[in-house]
Amino acid sequence: MAAYFITGSGTDLGKTFVTAGLLRALRAQGRAADALKPVVSGFDPSAPEGSDPAVLLEALGRPPTTETLQKIAPWRFRAPLSPDMAAALEGRTIDLDEVAGFCQAAVAAAPGVMLIEGAGGVMVPLNQRETTLDLMAALKLPLIFVAGSYLGAISHALTGLEAMRARELEARAIIVNETSGSSVTLAATRETLAHFTAAPLLSLRFNDPAANNAAFAALAAQL
Repeated sequence: MAAYFITGSGTDLGKTFVTAGLLRALRAQGRAADALKPVVSGFDPSAPEGSDPAVLLEALGRPPTTETLQKIAPWRFRAPLSPDMAAALEGRTIDLDEVAGFCQAAVAAAPGVMLIEGAGGVMVPLNQRETTLDLMAALKLPLIFVAGSYLGAISHALTGLEAMRARELEARAIIVNETSGSSVTLAATRETLAHFTAAPLLSLRFNDPAANNAAFAALAAQL
């Protein structure tokens, strides 16, 4: 059994794309794999098939039913806001201990590789006191860090990595997901990040499925 937590320097950088790609690669290699996205905001219950948990379920070969969604993403909120804000709009509060306990139980029961995708970036609030960083510290799992290649992405990535190091958390791999239309090249982003980290760096190209599948396969083989 192995488990990894997938996080990133912000939201909408491709964490779900990465998680789904790794799930497909693991399954293609004949390995058992499962996934969680325990906390998700921006979830429309009238159109669950378009949600991040549904993307993960599709990669696992499962339909997005009420049961399957509840199994991998119990804390679902409608508003497309940070989890603390989205929960507050529904009169709810996210209990970090409950989320951590849910993840730990799922990891213990997993027959193969478990991938846990965090909500938002490293420091996104889960409640009024705790962030995703606190959840990662509680779980103590190896981390896969996703960054973009937009102008400012390097600073955002290094800030997230430094926050993780302050809690004695290190990235097992860093994935730079190309930002479409960016003035900064994917190669330049990766080259600069390499000066500041010893973690393996992988690149994903915008609209290049063949190259991306090869990258996912290479990383999956190391998990």
